[in-house]
Amino acid sequence: MRTISKSLESKKKEVADIKGLLAESQLALVIDYQGLSVADISDLRNRLREQGGSCKVTKNTLMSKAIEGDATWEPMNEFLSGSSAFILADAENLGGTVKAYQAFLKDRKKSECRGGVMEGKALTKEQVKALADLPTKEELIGQIAGSINAITAKIARSINEVPSSLARAVDAVKSQQEEAA
Repeated sequence: MRTISKSLESKKKEVADIKGLLAESQLALVIDYQGLSVADISDLRNRLREQGGSCKVTKNTLMSKAIEGDATWEPMNEFLSGSSAFILADAENLGGTVKAYQAFLKDRKKSECRGGVMEGKALTKEQVKALADLPTKEELIGQIAGSINAITAKIARSINEVPSSLARAVDAVKSQQEEAA
């Protein structure tokens, strides 16, 4: 009797842990991890961690319990079959996380993305791949900084041009007065 309650307790704890992970996430990908070794999963987790993402391997029934009644994540039910692992990313790390998974796929060729969920909507494999094309936070910051730098350089040139134009105008007036005199 004690082993059953411990098992039930551990399952309840696992469901609570999953809910906590989902609460911090903006994107969840469901992948088939059948055929991946422990080394493969470790490699995937390391790649994802570098990009701010994570990988959770759990039973579909536990994930189903965790998303039950949560409209944001319920569309994930359509992907819950077979051996599932879940890649989770927050809003800041969407593109980098998907890129890390795709790089893993390219190297290992053992896994397949069934789909994903973002903002309460199910995503197809193609839509997930499109997320990888999104610039990372650092790339966006670089683009914005470059734009701001270009604007300030233009303003500086314009400000420098004002005294030069004024000097030419004064010279022109002076020349006209000298010619008139």
